[in-house]
Amino acid sequence: QVQLVESGGGLVQAGGSLRLSCAASGRSFSSYAMGWFRQAPGKEREFVAAISRNEIKTTYADSVKGRFTIFRSNAENTVYLQMNSLKFEDTAVYYCAARSTYYSGAAYPDGSYDYWGQGTQVTVSS
Repeated sequence: QVQLVESGGGLVQAGGSLRLSCAASGRSFSSYAMGWFRQAPGKEREFVAAISRNEIKTTYADSVKGRFTIFRSNAENTVYLQMNSLKFEDTAVYYCAARSTYYSGAAYPDGSYDYWGQGTQVTVSS
């Protein structure tokens, strides 16, 4: 089992940047593919970005491609989401998630993750 704790959210002006962190506790962080999702008020949760176990494969939602970067440090048991050029529509609660997988090079853009964090609020003012 793994516990996930997000941090780094806050209030930022449009065009600004934030870096979210997700610290994992428990064993074998490198056994998990990781993902970031978000949920805005009144909307369904949506995929943002995902990264493979071996840190090589990444995939992004079209809405954030070119602005957001997901990366991880298996040595530090942490996954990050660097968010640049933030827009008002990026406002949401951001969740990280972990998926146990045999495949070291697979990143998963769907919601089939095993563990979820509690979320961190990101608010972008226009």
